[in-house]
Amino acid sequence: MIEALRNRMYRIQLDNGHETLGYMAGKMKRYRIRIGLGDRVKIELSPYDLERGRIVYRLS
Repeated sequence: MIEALRNRMYRIQLDNGHETLGYMAGKMKRYRIRIGLGDRVKIELSPYDLERGRIVYRLS
């Protein structure tokens, strides 16, 4: 994760160097899982829009 934006949106750098915009999944919001800068996350990308994705898991 590179940058925290408004409304629980984040700018995320992927392992291949691309950057995407990610938002938190519903379960992460429900259980109030926090994400900090520099954390590694799992993200689900949409096949229709590769610029956006949903954060589903925080690794560290």
